[in-house]
Amino acid sequence: MSIGLLLFEKGLIDRAQLDRAVDEERLTGERLEKVLLRLGAVTRAQVLEAMAEQFHMTVVDLSTAEVDREVLSLLPAKIVTRQMCVPISKRNGTLTVATSDPAGLFELDELRLLTGFTIEVVLADEEELQGFIRTHYGVGSDTLEQMAAGKEFDTSVATDAADADVEQAQEASVIKLVNDLLGEAVVERATDVHIEPYEHDLVVRYRIDGVLQRANVPATINRFGNAIISRLKIMANMNIAEKRKPQDGRITIRHRIEGRVQEFDLRVSIIPMLFGEGVVLRVLSKSAVLLNLEDLGMPADMLSRWDAMINRPHGILLVTGPTGSGKSTTLYSSLNRIVSDEVKVITVEDPVEYHVPGVNQIQVNPKVGLTFAAGLRSVLRHDPDVVMIGEIRDQETAETAVQASLTGHLVFSTLHTNDAAGATTRLLDMGVEPFLVASSVEGVLAQRLVRRICRHCAAPQPVDRADVPADFPFDNATLMRGVGCRECRQTGYRGRIGVFELFAMTDPLRELVMARKNAHEIAARAIADRDLTLLKHDGYAKVRAGSTTISEVLRALTA
Repeated sequence: MSIGLLLFEKGLIDRAQLDRAVDEERLTGERLEKVLLRLGAVTRAQVLEAMAEQFHMTVVDLSTAEVDREVLSLLPAKIVTRQMCVPISKRNGTLTVATSDPAGLFELDELRLLTGFTIEVVLADEEELQGFIRTHYGVGSDTLEQMAAGKEFDTSVATDAADADVEQAQEASVIKLVNDLLGEAVVERATDVHIEPYEHDLVVRYRIDGVLQRANVPATINRFGNAIISRLKIMANMNIAEKRKPQDGRITIRHRIEGRVQEFDLRVSIIPMLFGEGVVLRVLSKSAVLLNLEDLGMPADMLSRWDAMINRPHGILLVTGPTGSGKSTTLYSSLNRIVSDEVKVITVEDPVEYHVPGVNQIQVNPKVGLTFAAGLRSVLRHDPDVVMIGEIRDQETAETAVQASLTGHLVFSTLHTNDAAGATTRLLDMGVEPFLVASSVEGVLAQRLVRRICRHCAAPQPVDRADVPADFPFDNATLMRGVGCRECRQTGYRGRIGVFELFAMTDPLRELVMARKNAHEIAARAIADRDLTLLKHDGYAKVRAGSTTISEVLRALTA
């Protein structure tokens, strides 16, 4: 019985769903169970159970499997990747091999000849199998194995070094290897990819949830560092022969995640270093701009106050925090809440990270004189209701933003300050007059990003009073922690959530700004008047709610 009929007989799908899946299978050539998964008609567990019944096979859980290196070495990476099967145990002359597609594993004779063992096949979930291969064999292991054994890098006919670089970068194996590295970064939700050359090593690291982690790549990748970098240069439209100067570029890739093709922009920066060229790729998901402020973790009471601010007709609203704290995402999400046919929004950014429907976006270009300040002055002639400036970096931009807000525009921007109250003193330090700061700034939102506890391995963690900070609201609470699992790469964290601090300008606070009081005095008055909730307190609230841990909040706030 086919997998579709089996699922139908079990009552897991109805006739309409089966007929639609069969039609799509004929049109696309995609396997029936994959069509049903993509349509959301069944779950992976249901498909796995039906396949086990169909082929009379045992199901194994690879997420918890522990396999000896000796067993793993029995099959080379190219066979593992091509056949999508992995060795998991051997006993009495029998090698147990796990696969997610028993119908596609035809070459059992090849495995018998290669290993000398009798082959026993068991069934595993496809995503678990792919994760197992990445964990134990490394990203691009099959390609590196082929490159090391083959003649892909015979450049004897090249006339010079630049020609050799081009030839290497255009080899199919190099293209596949780079695609594997970028695809793995996307699957692992990395925000940055770091490729770092050392004397005897090439290190690839992914920044996941704000923390750098080494990518699981075979050590042989060191031999092909130049080819990898040359390939990235070609993809980013850079000068492949220039190795003495820094270069910047951009790459757009598409990758299928959970059955849906998503588009990602990669901002590429290449800098000459001691043992070669170092590369950093910033991964920008075009779907991130679609996040709601609720998804970012802003508390309900703070969100209602922020909503009131972003719907004002004029004034300056600032979002502050260090690099990588999510300021741009918060600004884009805020713009999404107010953009409409009745509201004209123009942004001046460096660079334009995300494309927002209904928003006019301008890319800063200092080479032709299009700075933040110049761009802002020009867009005011286009009669906008709302203006977003990527960052206030200097006095000219700050004063132009103030003038725009005083002439009836709502201005969004970012500043690099440690807290919300410090934004006013930062503007004063830039040279903006106190009366202008006091009359234009309406609110400041400070934020950080903390890692979420992985929901797949979250577990209660009893704590003592001595284990928590003195100001933590402790009442013998049982907090949560992540034990560590495959889903979170054994870190205990998966995803991030924002920690926020909203400062609302009031008349008493305007007087303190006019008197040039420091940020500490302004914050103390705002707290006393209940116009400010500190980052730390919002972080503690998220700890008590089971979203994150105390150590993570303290790490983010002291970094």
